[in-house]
Amino acid sequence: MQPISIGEPWMWVAFIVFVVAMLALDLFVFGGRKAHRVSSREATCWVIAWCALALVFAGLLRWYLNDELGPEIAQRKMLEFLTGYLIEQSLSIDNMFVFVMISGYFAAPPELQRRMLLYGVLGAIVMRGAMIFAGVWLVSQFAWLLYVFGVLLIITGIKMLAFAHQRPDLEKNPILRWIRGHLRVTGEFHGERFFVVQDGRLWATPLFLVLVLIEASDLMFAIDSIPAIFAITTDPFIVFTSNIFAIMGLRALYFLLADMADRFHLLKYGLAIVLVFIGTKMTLMPWFHLPVEWSLAIVGGIILTSVLLSLILPPKEDRMRSL
Repeated sequence: MQPISIGEPWMWVAFIVFVVAMLALDLFVFGGRKAHRVSSREATCWVIAWCALALVFAGLLRWYLNDELGPEIAQRKMLEFLTGYLIEQSLSIDNMFVFVMISGYFAAPPELQRRMLLYGVLGAIVMRGAMIFAGVWLVSQFAWLLYVFGVLLIITGIKMLAFAHQRPDLEKNPILRWIRGHLRVTGEFHGERFFVVQDGRLWATPLFLVLVLIEASDLMFAIDSIPAIFAITTDPFIVFTSNIFAIMGLRALYFLLADMADRFHLLKYGLAIVLVFIGTKMTLMPWFHLPVEWSLAIVGGIILTSVLLSLILPPKEDRMRSL
C-alpha cells in the first residue's frame, strides 16, 4: 500500500526551491555568512516573517486544493498543515531551550551562534526529511505501528511530566564523552572553524562539539515530534512541509527567546500533556475519531495555557526568594 499524498511532483519541487531560496537569501543577502550578534529586533522580524509565510502557505494550499479536490478536502488539508505546524513549532521551542543550554555550557560567542544554528538547520532538514519518508513508508506498510507510536508518545509525555524540573547534565552526555575521548579538542573557539591544525595535528574546536550536540538533540526530539504529527495526518507532503516551516523558524525563535527560558518554566509541562493527548488520540483511532479542527484547538489551548500560566505564576525559586 502506497502512502496517499496531495503533493504532486511540481508542488514538491516548488517547495524545495522555496526553502533553498530562503536559505540563500539568509546567506547572501541578509548577512547569514557573517558572524554577528543577532538583535532582538532582527529575530522578531524573522519570527513574524516565518509565521506569516506558514499562514500564506496554508492559504495557498487551501486555494489550490479547493479547485482540484473540493472545499471539504481543501479545508481538512489546510487544518492538518496548521495543526502539524503548531505541534512541530511547540515541540521545537523545547528543543530550542536545549540549544540554549548547550551554547551556554560551551560559552559559545553570540556572534557565532547564528552560523552554528544555520548548519544545525541544514542538518535537521536532511535528517528529518529522511525520517519522515521512512516513517510514512513504514506506517503505510504496517498500520499497527501507529498504535506503537501512540503508546511511546504517552510514555514520553509521562516521563517528561515526571522529570520536567530536571536539567540534563552535559558532562554525562555519552556523545560528548566519546568525542572527548577520541578527538583532540581545543580549549577555545577559533572563529567559525570546526577544525584547526596545531603543531601538525588536527584538533576539533568547541564549535564542532556544539554542532554535534545540537544535531543529536534534534534527532532525539524528531523521534518524538515526527510520530506526533502522524496522529493528524500521514500525508508525506503535509508532514514534510509543516516540519520544515517549524525548523526554518526555529533559528529566529532561538535568538528571540534565548534569555527567556526560565520565564516559560511551565511550557515543558504543557508539551508533555500535548504528547499524552496525541498518543491517546493515536491509540484510540479505531474506536474514536477526533476532527482535526478539535485537535488544533486542543493543542493550541494547552500550549497557550502553559505559556500564560508561566507568565502569571513565577518559578518556585523566585517565590521562595520573595518569602
